[in-house]
Amino acid sequence: MSYTTRTTRTVRTFYSDGRGPPKVETKTYTYGDDSGGSSVNGGFNIGGGGRRFQIRVGGGGQDGSDQPNYSAPAFSQRPQVIGRASRKEKKDPFSGVINQSYDEIKKRCQEEGCLFEDPEFEAEDSSIFFSRAPPRPFEWKRPHEICDNPVFIADGASRFDVQQGELGDCWLLAAIASLTVNQRLFAKVVPPDQSFEDGYCGLFRFHFWRQGEWVEVVVDDRLPTYYGQLTFMHSVDKNEFWSALLEKAYAKLEGSYESLKGGSTCEAMVDFTGGVSEFFDLRKAPPNLFSIMLKASQRGSLMGCSIDADPNQLEARLSNGLVMGHAYSITSVLLMDIETPSMSGKIPMVRVRNPWGNEAEWKGRWSDQSREWSLIPDSQKESMGLTFDDDGEFWMSFDDFSKNFEKLEICNLGPDSLEEDELDGKKRWEGHTENGEWIPRVNAGGCRNYLDTFWTNPQYRVTLTDPDDDDDDDLCTMLVGVLQKDRRKKRKEGLDMLTIGYVIYKIPDDTKEGPLPLNFFKYNASCAKSNNFINMREVCTRHKLPPGQYCIIPSTFEPHQEGNFLLRLYTEQCAHSHELDEETGIIEEQVSEPCMKVIGVYNVVNRGVYSPFNDYTQNADYTRRILVPTVASAPPSVGRQEVKKVPGYREIPPPTDEEQEQEQALKASFRRVAGDDMEIDAYELRDILNAVFTKEFVFDGFSLDTTRSMVAMHDGDLSGKLGFDEFKVLWADLRRWKGVFKEYDRDRSGNLSSYELRSALHASGFRLSNRTFSALVMRYSSKNGNIEFGDFILCAIRMKTMLASFRNIDVDNSGHAAFDLDTFIQTVMYS
Repeated sequence: MSYTTRTTRTVRTFYSDGRGPPKVETKTYTYGDDSGGSSVNGGFNIGGGGRRFQIRVGGGGQDGSDQPNYSAPAFSQRPQVIGRASRKEKKDPFSGVINQSYDEIKKRCQEEGCLFEDPEFEAEDSSIFFSRAPPRPFEWKRPHEICDNPVFIADGASRFDVQQGELGDCWLLAAIASLTVNQRLFAKVVPPDQSFEDGYCGLFRFHFWRQGEWVEVVVDDRLPTYYGQLTFMHSVDKNEFWSALLEKAYAKLEGSYESLKGGSTCEAMVDFTGGVSEFFDLRKAPPNLFSIMLKASQRGSLMGCSIDADPNQLEARLSNGLVMGHAYSITSVLLMDIETPSMSGKIPMVRVRNPWGNEAEWKGRWSDQSREWSLIPDSQKESMGLTFDDDGEFWMSFDDFSKNFEKLEICNLGPDSLEEDELDGKKRWEGHTENGEWIPRVNAGGCRNYLDTFWTNPQYRVTLTDPDDDDDDDLCTMLVGVLQKDRRKKRKEGLDMLTIGYVIYKIPDDTKEGPLPLNFFKYNASCAKSNNFINMREVCTRHKLPPGQYCIIPSTFEPHQEGNFLLRLYTEQCAHSHELDEETGIIEEQVSEPCMKVIGVYNVVNRGVYSPFNDYTQNADYTRRILVPTVASAPPSVGRQEVKKVPGYREIPPPTDEEQEQEQALKASFRRVAGDDMEIDAYELRDILNAVFTKEFVFDGFSLDTTRSMVAMHDGDLSGKLGFDEFKVLWADLRRWKGVFKEYDRDRSGNLSSYELRSALHASGFRLSNRTFSALVMRYSSKNGNIEFGDFILCAIRMKTMLASFRNIDVDNSGHAAFDLDTFIQTVMYS
């Protein structure tokens, strides 16, 4: 199954007519939104002119227009069961936002002759504040109710257009000011073909990069005002409204205006560009920082800077004119030519802008009206766009910049951010993305401090092939970013940013494919890691590594924390990445002859190496195996073959005295209960086994459901009973599984943790993908994440049964099995 949008899924069905390999049928199904409408696109509601309606329209870019198709993000890694409703989809906080189509809404509004009122972001107090009542009564007004001649963009968008209102989102304003410097990027976020004249219906659209995908966000033009003045972000020109509407669209994406309070400039820069952000502590700056900034500026990267806040005063002003705890944008980085009678050369310079757009500017060297500018020719001043207005923008030498600011943020543009005609000798980054999820009790293992669970975190293999072109040490540059999803929008639910980071390990050349096990991390040190674990939306660090294979492990700092994330990798040269995972199945044994591979209806009896499909005979030969045909049509080539031991298996040791006594007691009980036909049903099996296992384990005994599954595992003819030979095979399985359970119940609690379950099932011979393992944990663990002995046995039984049934159909080992409906129901229900 593959997913293209939130409401569309493609289903691949494998079927067989018995005359060849299975055929594949592909169907695509499109579902409506959660509004309850009967159509795919939901219902329309329209407002204006004394009538109040609402519009909910699905789709986006699907009507053949020139607008790009801004689709929903990819699904998370949590497993989903085909044909069953997804609670996660129903609760997706973005479902309403991304199912609105600008073109369809505009068409319907024009047909009805009304102005759009957005049902997904109502003109009410809850859209402004989520934690408290508003401090004053706000009135929502459309631009033509605020001024006589509203325009969307007046004389082009400029960094000087944007001014901050009452909301504490200077970080957003700094990012917007940086965005206006790159007109192509600005036009992508703020489509310029919108106005209050031709075709006006109170509807505007904006485009944001959200967690791996570009999405279109539509808003109506009702804006919060107080005494007829805009309350929040606004333009210097009283009749220009692009900045106020952009802020509203971003607030809608994040849930409310209040959700924009406090943040990082790079967070908004990433949402405007899809780039990867870097953070630099200027007090510990690398020696080549100016070179990094100059390259970033040449590549069109967005940059911001700040000074740490004074804990005793909000946005305290310093004597040099700078403001603490305030976000600034960097609008230019260059080497400025200077020539005087006594000296000549180039000075590294940085242009900075205060989003307040007023006289709060730098007062030191190279500030407005400082005498240093007299040394610069007028022609160069003009080429630099130098002005001495109280507009919040000023120049600083790089030396003063690095001494007076403390934090630098760079948003590196992605591979698709520069068009061919814009490259002009510049190089694009090579980009790779991976979607992941931390699921408590499954793969939310925490940082390296929690070694026993750390290895269960999602793992990603990255192959760096060639060093950078200009690197004298033959090293590869790699930017690694881990972005946590949806956290700002979920503030109203009481959730805040998780503390996240990542660690990188070098993978030895001879390492097999698949997740690295616990022992690897016990005896191998990391080769790189994020600068720190921090509660920001994205952590990103630049690394220089030699070519080779690496494992990147993103994690939260504490274990058992739930969250979705996006892993992004930027490299200067081509690289490859994928998630390290296993394919669900059995751990194959190694045999001396290929003809002895376990396929079809043949079961393997193995006393030296374990496989879930082994049947056991009671004999003293623990190093040889016997192939036993289970049907009359089996080939006659039955004999003994030597086998090799395989890592991950556990040899069956000779039975202990206690186990020999148990076995004799079981034999006696079986003969006594079975009667003349020497067969028992699930009820009798429950009594026999519980008489033995409740003495060895503290649990309520095997349930009837468990013993029914034990019978079903060996009951190919649907008799509902076990014979003595089948009972012996079952006993061998139970003896092995109880040994594995005891081995991995390290704290002797009588339970396995969900993290111990993976190792226990692996030792029992099962390979599990992350998605399958997640399903097993949800099905067989208790509320606190533990798996008791009876549930572990039931899980192992059903795994063995389902894998055996699948492989009996998939005789070619293709990974696909074609079931007719009756066979499928029998296989699933009778297990």
